[in-house]
Amino acid sequence: MDTQSSKGTMVTREEGRSIGDEIFPDECNQDSIWNFQEIRENERQWIHSLEKRRGDIGSLQKPKIQKVAKKFREIESNVRCCEPLVVSIGPFHHGKLELQLMEKHKELLAIQFADQDCIKERPEGVLPWHSTNSVSIDVLYKKVKNIMPSVRECYDDELIKKYSHEEFAQMMLLDGCFILQYFHCIVTGNYKELKMKSHDIAFIRRDLFLLENQLPFEVLQVLMNCKFMNNEGLGMIKVFISSAHLKPPQPHGFIQGIKYFFLDLFGDTQKVMSFLGKICGEEGPPFTKQESIKNGLPAHLLELLKTHLIDPNAFSEGGCYLRGEWCPYRSAMELRRAGICFMPGKSRRLSDIKFASFHCSAHLTLPRITIDDSTKAEFLNLVAYEACPDTPDDFAITSYICFMRSLIDNAEDVKELRSKDILLNFFGTDEEVANLFKEIALNLVPNPHAFVDVKYKIQKQCSSRRKAWFAELKNTHFASPWTFLAFIAALFVIALQVAGLVLSAFQTYYAAHDKKGS
Repeated sequence: MDTQSSKGTMVTREEGRSIGDEIFPDECNQDSIWNFQEIRENERQWIHSLEKRRGDIGSLQKPKIQKVAKKFREIESNVRCCEPLVVSIGPFHHGKLELQLMEKHKELLAIQFADQDCIKERPEGVLPWHSTNSVSIDVLYKKVKNIMPSVRECYDDELIKKYSHEEFAQMMLLDGCFILQYFHCIVTGNYKELKMKSHDIAFIRRDLFLLENQLPFEVLQVLMNCKFMNNEGLGMIKVFISSAHLKPPQPHGFIQGIKYFFLDLFGDTQKVMSFLGKICGEEGPPFTKQESIKNGLPAHLLELLKTHLIDPNAFSEGGCYLRGEWCPYRSAMELRRAGICFMPGKSRRLSDIKFASFHCSAHLTLPRITIDDSTKAEFLNLVAYEACPDTPDDFAITSYICFMRSLIDNAEDVKELRSKDILLNFFGTDEEVANLFKEIALNLVPNPHAFVDVKYKIQKQCSSRRKAWFAELKNTHFASPWTFLAFIAALFVIALQVAGLVLSAFQTYYAAHDKKGS
């Protein structure tokens, strides 16, 4: 028995491995019973190409401007939000028949951009914000052409292979000049120079922030370096984003008048703009020259818009975990019934959501947001950008949309947030706004770490029986200030009656004692 087992063990060592009394072949042994054949030449080439990819693991590649993912496009109501209505920027929609009208305007604005000079006399009402130099089209084209090898890397090779080096450079020049001159006219208030209908001007604002309508920021940077002084081109773009997106117009009061007086007096010094911007409650420019070098340029305008809307330090790149603390969603009306009041925040950043709890109530502070016809397209393209494989894994905008979707279940929730000046509705009925958030949030998965502290505090507030009882009492009997005043008045009347009874009791008592004494 021992001899047989030892022989069996010897056999397994030569031909395979032994587990108990069973024998298994060793897959990695060249002399095993599988008797592998020699590797063919085409197989060797495949293995060699696979080995060459070893260096790509963990390498930082340049982000590419990509198409909107299929999971967003396959929703029929989203298709219109992914495609430009008026102007094509870049190669994705270039040459479409319905967008050809704006190609003539591109040439016109490119000439205006080259000829623009701050020394020239400006029309009345146009602000002299930006110091510009007159530059020839020839100089601009040479600058753009020099960076074409780097710019072409931002697009998929299959998309741009039909364009020659010269054709692609011409497209980049016209599109870049068009964008910057459009920004300049909007920011300085020189709308007439655009020579467009007002609805086309509004549609261009929408089209410039589509994922498939992006231009590499490197092109804009080269053109801005030729035209603007003191890095003011980036400041101009920031002003445009601040005024055009998610921020309602504010009245031009006394302080705004002082601001324009200083602009006329000192020109466009960046320090004056920054100082007066703080007085007027505006945020500073997105990048100083040193910050631009330190942090690097954004990939395109859509990324710059995201950095304006979201604090990059507010979200961790944690990815999606199967385990974690998940809090149940509650609508705005449910939270109100739990004693949570909604307040508009001073900040416009969508990441600035805060929760403060008190003894018997709580406050949920949300940033103000404007809802209009461009809101869905803007949010969908920001979400689609976050879904691209080579973007930061924070899903900040996606998480904000999912958080708002949890608050908005029906028209009553929209009405509650609108009454608190959090939702500024220029879109339609409250029901239409609720459906808008439902459509945007379809198929979205948020960052599980986003707003986790706020969600935990909300859950704790809703789980407190004492706070729930007080909130129910308040909502049932003190829903309006008039009921509270009536309650105070009733308490006052009862107090007077009790005081009268006490006084009459004392009078009766002393009167009885006085009679006995006499």
